[in-house]
Parts: sequence; structure tokens; C-alpha cells
Amino acid sequence: MLICDDSALMRTSLKRIIESDPDLTVVGTARDGEDAVAKARELRPDVITMDINMPGIDGITALQIIISESIAPVLMVSSLTQEGAEVTFEALALGAFDFVPKPGGTVSTQMGPVTRDMIKKIKQAGRSGTLDKLIRKSTLSREPKETASPRRFLANRHKRTFSSNGLGFKAVAIGISTGGPKTLFDVLPHLPEDLNAAVFVVQHMPPTFTGSFAQKIDAQCPMKCTEASPGAVVEPGAIYLGKGGYHLALFKKLTGSVVLRTPTHPEHNFIPSVDVMMESVLDVFGAGTIGVLMTGMGDDGAEGMLKIRKAGGRTIAENEESAIVFGMPREAIERGGAEIIAPSWDIAKEIRKAVG
Repeated sequence: MLICDDSALMRTSLKRIIESDPDLTVVGTARDGEDAVAKARELRPDVITMDINMPGIDGITALQIIISESIAPVLMVSSLTQEGAEVTFEALALGAFDFVPKPGGTVSTQMGPVTRDMIKKIKQAGRSGTLDKLIRKSTLSREPKETASPRRFLANRHKRTFSSNGLGFKAVAIGISTGGPKTLFDVLPHLPEDLNAAVFVVQHMPPTFTGSFAQKIDAQCPMKCTEASPGAVVEPGAIYLGKGGYHLALFKKLTGSVVLRTPTHPEHNFIPSVDVMMESVLDVFGAGTIGVLMTGMGDDGAEGMLKIRKAGGRTIAENEESAIVFGMPREAIERGGAEIIAPSWDIAKEIRKAVG
């Protein structure tokens, strides 16, 4: 491991956290982006943790150099603020593996709550083949693609209208975690504005990040995207992103309309949970549910996918070729919950076919 942070206190704190695991060793520390690039070239670490806001060469610039030279996967350490969210998404788009929130502001010695998550992500980042996938996704994201125009560029286009009192549309339930913010843009921009389905997305992410992420999705996709809010009426042609710290669930009213719920129970390792969301969507939409499980650690969503498939819905899992972390989709595949297995760049096409 190489640690880069302009705070000596944070470098010490991160070193202590990382080396609390016997499988991890810190081979060096860097005080800014320039120092990080020089030491990365010299030490060739397996993984680098990178602060974002630093004097001189910042973390974003250092990340770009490190990825362009194929040195090592980079895990960003970012502050839990609106500004921190925006620059973190930029880092992920440029090839960062993932991020770990820095609690308590820019300098924090209270890293206990994220210690386990950090160590797990470091180990995943250091797996063979991870850097190659990050570089490939970074390259693909810079290549021109055929995609639907964002709504603000649509002119004089006939807009379909739907009744919210009946279920004359389907539901797409997408679960994703580590590697997700970049991978979702392989899928969501390629879903048309008039898709006859509502799309529900659970991305494991801190509460302060999901609002900004919903805005980012909304700006780049034909479909409208909002952060889930209780009581919002579910309609086709819309994306609902689960709010951090709350489950994403549905309720069908006696009138026939479907509204969002944002409970904090049941207790789960992840809130929002993919399994909780998928099961709730399945309860309302039944065989009209299309489950999608993509990159991420662990098994959240694997049982949900299996239940959707057994109920007659369609299920799609990201394959190992494209998944930055082939954990969640692999669990679904091994349990028999995946009807279709495809790379991330083909998943939008499979969703469109399943919606019909």
C-alpha cells in the first residue's frame, strides 16, 4: 500500500488502520499528488489510497497520471460533503477503483466506522486483473457511443403519457455496489425516455452522496432520475435512486397507484439493501419485474434475483469480463438466479428486450 494525504495525522491514522490487517503492508506515504506519483513510480505498490484536496498537484491529477501509466488501482479517501461527492464522482469516472468516506471532515482520527469497509475494498482493489478492468472502462467511457440524447436536447418529440392508477408497465430493479458509479453509466444513458418501465436503483453509497449522484444520472440520461422520497408516485420512464441510509421499497395503494416507501428496517449490512428493494418490487410487479445485478462485493441481491426468476420475472447478471468486482453477480449466477449473463455494455440492450 501507498498512502497519499496532505495531513500527517491522517497518514498516521490510515497507516494504523491498514496495518491492523496482517495481509496489508504500507510501503510508503506521500504528502501531495506530486509526491504520490513519484513514489508510485518508484515503489510500484499494489494499491494506493489517495486524498482528493491537496496543495499543488491534487488527488484527481495524480489519479489520472497513475492510471494512465498503469501503476496501481487507486482508492479515493473523500470528505462527506456535497463538494466531496461531486469531485469523488469525477475521480470514479477517471478510473478510481472506489472511495472510502472520510468521517468528520478533512482531517479525522475517527476512522473506526469505515475500517472494515476500507480493508475489504483495498483487498478487492489489489486482486489480479482489477487495474486492467479500470483502465478499459476508463478508455471506453472516453469513446463516442450511440446513446439517447438527454431530455434537455429533445425537441418536438412526442411524449407518451401513462396512467399512474394501473400497472400497465414493468419494473427494472438494479442492484450495484463497488465499481457501480462508473458502471451504471454503461447502462442508464442507453435506456430511452419512453421505456415502458420504472427503474429502481440501489447503489451502496453514503447518505450525503445519493442526492448528488441522482442529479448526475438525471443530467446524463434520457429518463428522469430522482432520489427516492416517501410518497412519490411511481411512473414508467423514470429512475428512482435509493437514498443512502434508507431502504427503497414500494406500496400499492387501493387506488392502484404505486408509491415509494423509505423505511429504515429491516436491519441489514447495507441500507439501502438490494435484496429488500428487489423483494418489494417483486411484491408489487410480480412477473413484470426485471432484476439486474452488477459489480459489487458480497451477496446483496443474490436472493432477490433468485426470487424474481422463480416468480417468472427476467434476471440479468453482469459477467466477470466487465465486473470490476465479480462478487454480487457471481453469487446470483451460482444460486441459479441469473437467466442472462452479459457484460455491462450489453445490459441496457437486454433490459430493453425484456421490457418489450
